[in-house]
Amino acid sequence: MSCPLHPKRLFLCLLISLAFFVVDPSSQHLEVKKKQMREKVREMFYHAYDNYMTYAFPHDELKPLTKSFTDSLSELGNLKLEHLPTDYNGSAVTLVESLSSLAILGNSTEFEKGILWLSENLTFDIDARVNLFECNIRVLGGLISAHLLASDPTNRLIQGSYNNQLLRLAEDLGKRFLPAFETPTGLPYAWINLKNGVMENETTETSTSGCGSLILEMGSLSRLTGDPRFESAALRALRQLWRMRSSLDLLGTTLDVVTGEWIEYSSSIGAGVDSFYEYLLKAYILFGKEDYWRMFRSAYMASQKYFRHGPWYHEANMWSGKPTYWQLTSLQAFWPGLQVLVGDIAAANSSHREFFHVWEKFGVLPERYLLDHQIIHPTMKYYPLRPELAESTFYLYQATKDPWYLDVGETIVKSLNLYTKVPGGFASVRDVTTMQLEDHQHSFFLAETCKYLYLLFDDSFVAKRNYIFTTEGHPIQVVRSWHEKLPENYFSGNWTLSKSGAWESRASALSLQVCPSIALNSRRPEQHRESACHVPDVQINHKCWSNKECGVDATTCRLRTCSGVGYCGLWNPL
Repeated sequence: MSCPLHPKRLFLCLLISLAFFVVDPSSQHLEVKKKQMREKVREMFYHAYDNYMTYAFPHDELKPLTKSFTDSLSELGNLKLEHLPTDYNGSAVTLVESLSSLAILGNSTEFEKGILWLSENLTFDIDARVNLFECNIRVLGGLISAHLLASDPTNRLIQGSYNNQLLRLAEDLGKRFLPAFETPTGLPYAWINLKNGVMENETTETSTSGCGSLILEMGSLSRLTGDPRFESAALRALRQLWRMRSSLDLLGTTLDVVTGEWIEYSSSIGAGVDSFYEYLLKAYILFGKEDYWRMFRSAYMASQKYFRHGPWYHEANMWSGKPTYWQLTSLQAFWPGLQVLVGDIAAANSSHREFFHVWEKFGVLPERYLLDHQIIHPTMKYYPLRPELAESTFYLYQATKDPWYLDVGETIVKSLNLYTKVPGGFASVRDVTTMQLEDHQHSFFLAETCKYLYLLFDDSFVAKRNYIFTTEGHPIQVVRSWHEKLPENYFSGNWTLSKSGAWESRASALSLQVCPSIALNSRRPEQHRESACHVPDVQINHKCWSNKECGVDATTCRLRTCSGVGYCGLWNPL
């Protein structure tokens, strides 16, 4: 059974070998419920989108309580309307972010109208200081994704002619990013002026996510334009960041791009670091470069060793590995979705259930929750309509087809409509203990939150193509022509070897793009492949005191357990 490597089917293949419970998704009751919920999410999207187009377009984002706008991605957001530059026509960030969602919802008319407006009106030649990371994932990623969707004739989204207008805009924006990378370390400044480059006395502080989560968009831009500068700049920054890791394979949260010194030593899977992990794995899926997988595996194993405490993940000092902050941050809710892509389903399910428990406790997910005291962080009680829990719910349902995840999605939809829906759109929650609202509808509500909820109940879009989703929820199709030659050799560990003549080769399901266990060569049945979900035992000699010291079997993807005499193995029958 062949299995293309992409973030939807890889874990489905893993689950075949894991022999997870399978619930019949074709039951009439389940399908009726999914259709009903899909339409509710569709209504949510258009309530948010139509109000943005009415009251905020072409500016960045909607203020739903006052039915006005904000230009939140740049310093223009601090200026009043009469003080905006005369050449400023608006960057329409929410429109850019909404294009891929419109495509997934099948609205070709609005999708084409959006492209036409952007091609005729959008310009980046403005004196505006923007955040490189946010502009990259929201605007550059949105333009690239929409370009790919528009240029694929099988999508039937364009009735007229499309002449790569969005790609030209993306290329112009990408070129304006390049001066940010002109530092002694190759790590980019966090802020860049779109017209004038790096400003005098610009801050040299940035985050791990800020300089380590650019490769998907800039790598895609290079593949589409043939200009290698974008991918080279992002890859140089990523490699430099990896060289700065501690001996424990941990990275801090903030650093200086000029000196290359760490500023904040606390390491985590949350804010400031989160998408670094995500982009290592997804860059491997999209581009096939072995370096990405090696970096990801080392970083992932370190996170399991130093952050994980049961289903929770605390923060730790990057140099010592000792815990620093025992807190849940809402951005961490993306982690179960990433674990699904790796095949670590049991751990993903465990963490996801804890996040959902916090959601149920408060009605939405607070920005920070103190694990050691079981209370909300006193100054971070807000919920800005974040998508991460919906995202992980979508991935876990794709992996297990357990209808419980549909119930989770339904709960999220009900909460959003009950607490955040207002006549002018959907408002962020300022305080989850009182449900006091804040006058801001972030563009990612349309780009991600509504999108993942819609895909949870209707996955027909992803069933047609192999996609990865950027950290902002923009789909990029996985195509063979973008892949480098896939390597034969992978990491060391408790290997499953396959004999070929007089030599042994170490091959994994991940490198061969096949499902584990069941993908044996019919002419050579003795040849077992190592699966992507393999986690080695803690001890090389496989000795153990408890099940926690045992990993996941390399061939069957089953959890190994500790025997009565202290050895890891597949002791439990299926």
